[in-house]
Amino acid sequence: MASEDSFLVLVHHRGSVKRKTRSGVKFTDKDPLCIVVSPTTSYDALVSSVLVKLGVEGVKRDTVKYDCFTIGSDEDLQVMFLSRRQFPEVRTPELLAKFGDVVSSSGGSNRNANTIATVAGSSSRPAVASSSIPVYVPVVQPAASPSFAVDLSGNVGDQVGYGEHLPTDVRCPTPAGVGEGLFDEADDDDLEPDLIADESGDDVGASDPIRATGGTSSGTQQYPPHFSSLDLEAMRQDEYPEQLAGFGARDTEGSASMTEFQYKVVESDYRRYVGKCSEFGNGCTWLIRLSLRQRKGIWEVKRYNGPHTCLATSISSDHRSLDYHVIATFIMPMVRADASVNIKVLLNATAAHFGFRPTYRRVWMAKQKAVAIIYGDWDESYNELPRWVLGVQLTMPGTVAVLKTCPVIVGGQEDESRAYFHRLFWTFPPCIEAFRHCKPLVSIDGTHLYGKYGGTLLVAIAQDGNSNILPVAFALVEGENAESWSFFLTHLRQHVTPQPGLLVISDRHNGIKAPDGGWLPPAAYRAFCIRHVAANFALTFKGKDARRLLVNAAYAKTEVEFDYWFDIMRSENPPMCDWANRIEYSLWTQYCDEGRRFGHMTTNISECVNSILKGVRNLPVCSLVKATYGRLAELFVRKGSEAQAQMATGQQFSQYLVKCIEANLKTARCFTVTVYDRDNSEYTVAETTPTGSFSLGTYRVSLGSQTCVCGYFQALHYPCPHALACCAYSRLTWQPYVHEVYRMSSVFGVYQMGFTPPIPEGFWPPYAGSTVIPDPNMRRAREGRPRSTRIRTNMDDADPNRPKRCSLCRQPGHTRRSCPQAGRPTVTEGNN
Repeated sequence: MASEDSFLVLVHHRGSVKRKTRSGVKFTDKDPLCIVVSPTTSYDALVSSVLVKLGVEGVKRDTVKYDCFTIGSDEDLQVMFLSRRQFPEVRTPELLAKFGDVVSSSGGSNRNANTIATVAGSSSRPAVASSSIPVYVPVVQPAASPSFAVDLSGNVGDQVGYGEHLPTDVRCPTPAGVGEGLFDEADDDDLEPDLIADESGDDVGASDPIRATGGTSSGTQQYPPHFSSLDLEAMRQDEYPEQLAGFGARDTEGSASMTEFQYKVVESDYRRYVGKCSEFGNGCTWLIRLSLRQRKGIWEVKRYNGPHTCLATSISSDHRSLDYHVIATFIMPMVRADASVNIKVLLNATAAHFGFRPTYRRVWMAKQKAVAIIYGDWDESYNELPRWVLGVQLTMPGTVAVLKTCPVIVGGQEDESRAYFHRLFWTFPPCIEAFRHCKPLVSIDGTHLYGKYGGTLLVAIAQDGNSNILPVAFALVEGENAESWSFFLTHLRQHVTPQPGLLVISDRHNGIKAPDGGWLPPAAYRAFCIRHVAANFALTFKGKDARRLLVNAAYAKTEVEFDYWFDIMRSENPPMCDWANRIEYSLWTQYCDEGRRFGHMTTNISECVNSILKGVRNLPVCSLVKATYGRLAELFVRKGSEAQAQMATGQQFSQYLVKCIEANLKTARCFTVTVYDRDNSEYTVAETTPTGSFSLGTYRVSLGSQTCVCGYFQALHYPCPHALACCAYSRLTWQPYVHEVYRMSSVFGVYQMGFTPPIPEGFWPPYAGSTVIPDPNMRRAREGRPRSTRIRTNMDDADPNRPKRCSLCRQPGHTRRSCPQAGRPTVTEGNN
């Protein structure tokens, strides 16, 4: 049975407890210790575990009893295990630890903040106290789930009371909710809202003093494994109503649906307990009355009027004690393994483990806390960027990092000690050197950040001659607008892409405009992604057939083929041609680009990098930029080793080119070649068998100018089937007619310059400038479900030919209804 296994308890060792809340009490300590116990754990072992966690093993301790059940021995500890079995919905008991004076054997006081004293139970226990010492009302939990409060001090806070001496032979836990009547029910000031809204602004992402991994954003001497984890194969809920107290309340989506004991406490003390339906007197007569039989140590139901006669019997499946701090502790291993893990996956895993289904917002906040513990505080991460700039420039001289800030205005005056983060551009020397050996084009795109603070990550992507994509520059900006794109493109042109005749492929975003500094023809040219053009086209002209005609016209490599598809569009719907004619042909058609695209009609290579960077987009900003260094270093090592191995075997051209040439050679057998000019290598090639859906029948080839009327030769910069047929006819080798970028020497040159191992952060140069802080306007909404920043278009429509994938785990072969990650809470029967 589950009750016989080890389980986790949370030990709060700081702060205090707040009383008189609707749920009983609330812990103010937000950084509990995690202790694993089992039914065989002894009291001394439990106390020793807490001492070891705090690093004060061996300090003397005294036991103090309070006006609740005190855990002071092995037998008392077994009572906690018994209660947990009788309330199976409680998966993680909580204990409260306080520190105070420990009296030594000589009578002296040894003040130690890490001294352990005693353990106190919650409202789910009979009250036990000593009449000779002050007592403190302990932590109590919502009625549906008993929990435990451990107090490790003889002096707890300011709220002190005196309790009566009660029998200590009571072994049966009280019903859930007992103890509510001890407090003033009308005082709701300390109520914890269902939606935890990060009131202080520091809760989500606050750095924990005790970290499970030591993954602070400063002080680590090497990057975490996540920073260099690179998967190249990847390149291709509403808020619930407030929960009332209740017996055995279950998740409404689970199997129990136990709503019979929805009630509110109207009277309770250590002997009596009375609960009534929240609609009592308003059409419902549900009532329950219990009394404590002290001699037998049991609670007896004296009166019960049921079932409910009202309609308001549904209760929330959420639970107040299941706050985002507890959830963060549970989901920590999943977030550490994959920072991009879906919130829905975490939500379902949490519901399956605890038996209660938290809100989407609460799980989102828990993930942000877990990320902050592993990768560093969200706010402090901004101030670490200047030191990272100095450190990475010391590690690799030649690194370009441009940090822009905005002044902080307080009371009309500029605060010179602080500055808001505005923008950051960075690139590394290996990326700058690599682009000289890549295709003379760059694809640019932006992707949103998913953390505590919003923003956009701009990326410039290049491609080598073996169809490997390579990020060459990055920028963190406030969003996609004309100013941010100008900032990115200016530094990109200045530091990375000074080559003349460069082509930039992008979407049709209005903010992407050619800034001054070399982005205008003939120094550079711009081209649109045809997927984005077709998406805009589909907003006016519905139907996949209409969009297919536009795409076919864009992909046409000759003017004849373009006119063929354009005439079909005109016959189908003349306004479609009028819409297309408003865009300059050189921006969206392949036959007018003069071979600058190298066959790239979309920004898919940017989208592939977005999928790879999806994990880092969930990290604090400093960890994000560190991750780009680690992942690029791993990419250069892997691809450089592959290129070097291929060169060692004598390969002259990339594997991508070899496959294309082999495919073209098979087609070249279907042609008849006629020579017209031997000196200038002018040929005509006639098809003996149709080779495609659009065929001209006869083609003119010029090996001297490396052109063919089919358009493939000049568009892709390697011989088309017609050119290969001419080479075979004249007994010429085809290698001289291949662009230099496809040679293995060029591919190896892309990755020849590697990255340097990072210098430990403790040796980075000091930064004496203003403290960089996040812009509060970039903070995500504190309430409600975080709003998605993705704007979905018809490009997001599923391809009918692609296999269906689960919307939770993104794996093929099943749907979210049968997803193994979507485990639902189950009812666990306890022992009576």
